[in-house]
Amino acid sequence: MVEKPKRPEEHAGADWTQVWLWPLEATRLALDSYAQWIADQKPAPSRAPEQTPLAWTTPNAVLQLQSMRLREFSRGDAGQPVLVCAPYALHGALVADFAPGHSLVGALQRGGMNRIYVTDWRSATLEMRHLSIDNYLAELNVAIDEIGAPVDLVGLCQGGWLSLVYAARFPGKVRRLVLAGAPVDVSTPSELSKMVAALPRQAFEQMVQQGGGIVNGEHMLRFWNIPFSQHDVEAVLQRNLRDRSDEARMLLDRFKRWDRAPLDLPGVYYLEVTDRVFRQNQIAEGRFVALGRRIDLAEVRVPVFLLAGENDIVVPRDQAFATVRLLGTQPAWLERASEPCDHLSLFMGRKVLSHSWRRIAQWLQADIGDVTGERISA
Repeated sequence: MVEKPKRPEEHAGADWTQVWLWPLEATRLALDSYAQWIADQKPAPSRAPEQTPLAWTTPNAVLQLQSMRLREFSRGDAGQPVLVCAPYALHGALVADFAPGHSLVGALQRGGMNRIYVTDWRSATLEMRHLSIDNYLAELNVAIDEIGAPVDLVGLCQGGWLSLVYAARFPGKVRRLVLAGAPVDVSTPSELSKMVAALPRQAFEQMVQQGGGIVNGEHMLRFWNIPFSQHDVEAVLQRNLRDRSDEARMLLDRFKRWDRAPLDLPGVYYLEVTDRVFRQNQIAEGRFVALGRRIDLAEVRVPVFLLAGENDIVVPRDQAFATVRLLGTQPAWLERASEPCDHLSLFMGRKVLSHSWRRIAQWLQADIGDVTGERISA
């Protein structure tokens, strides 16, 4: 039996960062008060002109695809291309380019990377409600063909398992792989995987049905209504914002606007992720079929760098690092790093960006020796 969820006003004092788990946490509501609550809601008004999407921090060009805007941050044609596969969850891909000093794109550029791309996933419309994991893998494949394979693929959070599956499905198109806070083997538990295991599939299906075939991010934010504090934002960004400077006010306002602009997910995609990835653990167990082929992670033999947060409750360090034992990559080509931070700080924290991401940029450009003594050049 599912515990009756609390109403929004009962969540005072709750940790707002738990909302990062929203596609799964929201299912607690699907069998009880969520269905009634959403039925009582009036259609959300159109966004006012002053609520237009936040501008990206780093100048970029855009290629429009069905499920994404492929953003290019290149500074010339020289160098190995790097594609950052952003997570497709409540918040948009701006997590990879949030603000000056808090931009993963900027950190890679400062590290010497000149050809950088980001998957800016679109919020789902009703026309997109039937899109599946295969559709997103196919779109990722189109993006990589547009860039020019092989690419260095950087997967953030749920963009991590998608990137890993892609690397296994198209091994010749990925040169090196970075997995940052990426859930793959959920037999190592996390808050995220435990939420899925605790609920029947019908709970997820009902929530999708209530949304007309999509999972509505605006409804989730309005239901939970968990405020964040300045302290929360300081922890994520890893900096003191109490000086009331123009920069501090800008960062607080920008974070608030980013947090309050959620994405919707296609119902089919959402149900496949919750069932196949988090409930059945198909990727780790070698039972996941992607674009017609079964995925065997032992066939992933490219160099891999794994990054984890020591205080991450979404993808704990042990779960992030458990991926290593599933890969066919030789030990000399495996790198691991952990940071004393939570989940969002892995992508937005000033200290993490200046430390581990600088190391990752160096690793992406380094020569790597193989077991024969030959060199694999950057």
